[in-house]
Amino acid sequence: MKNLFFKSFALPAMLAVVTSLSPVAASAATLAEIKSKGAMVVATEDSYKPFEYIENGEPKGLDHELLALLRAEAPFTIDQQIIPWTGLLAGVATGKYDVALTAAVITPERVESLDFTMPIAEATQYYVVRASETRIKGVADLNGMTVGVQSGGASYAALTDLAPKLAATGGKIGKVVQYTSLPEAYQDLQNGRLDYVINGVVNLVSLTKEHPTRFKMGQAVGAPTYAAWAVAKGNSSLLGYLNEFMSKVRADGRLYALQEKWLGRSFKDMPAR
Repeated sequence: MKNLFFKSFALPAMLAVVTSLSPVAASAATLAEIKSKGAMVVATEDSYKPFEYIENGEPKGLDHELLALLRAEAPFTIDQQIIPWTGLLAGVATGKYDVALTAAVITPERVESLDFTMPIAEATQYYVVRASETRIKGVADLNGMTVGVQSGGASYAALTDLAPKLAATGGKIGKVVQYTSLPEAYQDLQNGRLDYVINGVVNLVSLTKEHPTRFKMGQAVGAPTYAAWAVAKGNSSLLGYLNEFMSKVRADGRLYALQEKWLGRSFKDMPAR
């Protein structure tokens, strides 16, 4: 079960949105085209707590609340598709969806096919181990250990940063196991099939806060990174519209309040781009 380790959160009334879970044929469009047809299609992930997840059939998390704020002021309908992570960014890059309304970590590889909005949170990658783990006290101790990462995600990309860190002390990355959903990796970590899991700082703070007897957080394995929404490369009009929204919710403090609510802290020193 994907959400084995996650407890429920109360869903505020403002998040009561109409969400479509069935596929919709759509093409990425400029802002003018979206306004003309009266609809924009966004894709969000289904299991990425605390940013986006489904609980008892309802969408929850930081991105869903930000979407509710965007819906309240958008002059067009926003059709939401809640899907697994695999294929989400590719769907935006190829025009299936207009916006990846997800906490996608900005990486050099991704900026080749996507343009990113202002960040919504910090997303530096850290490692997490079992609470009872005694062998791993720092990054150097990850030498040869079995690691769980998300297939195609930032945790997998962080291995590129981790490899030279281990090499500097004569170590190397051990067996890499890729998962579609990181909650499955946490389950395998608890069961002893993995030695550690890599994920973003926010996700691991949430995990270890909720389950301190099961997991403990380690050190950063990657360079400082940030998470943001994404559009197809070159879609400057739509990117500009979303950045205007981001600037507004930063300036009036709503973004930081939602960060405190869902992430446990605010990131007021994030870069503008």
